[in-house]
Amino acid sequence: MRITWDKSLACAVSGAILAFGLTAPAYAQTAADAALGFARTLDGTGAFVSNDTYLSALESDAAAGRPLALWQLGTMYENGEGVDKDPVKAFGYFAQIANQHADTAPRGLEADIVANSFVKLGEYFRMGVPEAGVSQNPAEYHRMLMHAATYFGDAEAQYRIGLLYQQEDGLGLSPMLSARWLQSAAHKGHCLAQAQLGNLLFNGMESYPPRPAEGLMWLNFAHTTCLGTSDLAATEELLNRAMSVATPETRAAAVEMANSGVVVSAEF
Repeated sequence: MRITWDKSLACAVSGAILAFGLTAPAYAQTAADAALGFARTLDGTGAFVSNDTYLSALESDAAAGRPLALWQLGTMYENGEGVDKDPVKAFGYFAQIANQHADTAPRGLEADIVANSFVKLGEYFRMGVPEAGVSQNPAEYHRMLMHAATYFGDAEAQYRIGLLYQQEDGLGLSPMLSARWLQSAAHKGHCLAQAQLGNLLFNGMESYPPRPAEGLMWLNFAHTTCLGTSDLAATEELLNRAMSVATPETRAAAVEMANSGVVVSAEF
């Protein structure tokens, strides 16, 4: 899959980034941030590595096509962290990852970084990048998400696709497909997917009948998963809304399901 887009100490730091990449945790942003802290304190003697030296090392690794460096540069330019904010450069780095590493092993060391890059790139297509001559392109947004969701099994992409199947102007209304995609993300611990799955099951949609006990169970799971995150407020709103109308029988059934380990089946 290709995305059409034309547009001495440093070596030690570069080696440190690569070495850390071999043990990078599941989330690419965390890995990149940790690599930054690691590289800044490592030059063979324990001396501090300057921002300029670190940026030079990242650019050297990025020129070699290494995903961790490309990802870090993309997020730096996207957020203006240590560099001037530049959405064109950010888009370019994420596009380079997508172009060069779309078929990397789904469970390989770099899979999370590549999957996250597809989601990031999709967001740029959703919003458009006028400075780079990139118009809003919903079809490309959907294509980026689908690759991340199906090939890499990325939870964030699966969550977004689940929501798109609840929108006429998204992927079309299909509560069954929405529930399946949300379930995939929910089982990976994505708290907003758990909340939206619970909301869908609790309320139902058009010809999709409600399953309130299962929905309430997922909403409670989501509340626990989201604790301490910025997503907690949105989850609490959905949970409180459901609890305000749930019957005592529904509440008891949800508790029983949770205690017995019952989860929503794949038969939507």
